[in-house]
Amino acid sequence: MFDIGIGEIMALAVIGLLIFGPDKLPKAAADGARFLKQIRGMAAGAKQDLADSAGLDLNEAMDTMKGLADLHPKRIATNMLKDDPAPAPPKPAANTPLFDPDAT
Repeated sequence: MFDIGIGEIMALAVIGLLIFGPDKLPKAAADGARFLKQIRGMAAGAKQDLADSAGLDLNEAMDTMKGLADLHPKRIATNMLKDDPAPAPPKPAANTPLFDPDAT
């Protein structure tokens, strides 16, 4: 989700130590995590309330959106330019005729 490396995490830890100090840093981190959990819960609740009031099935809508992701131009171009050859059609058995004699 976020592109944060180990260097950025260390810098944030040092800044946190300087701002809060070693005594209050664990409590501040726990409060921050609790706050993020509350925000995520409120966002999920609002999303569900909007879906309920609009009469939408969120699972069906998400499946449709995932299906539309295959139509993205970048993904189409990537699939077209792949080096993988298309799978060959299966060959008929040795005793099976290549045509239907009853059809002619």
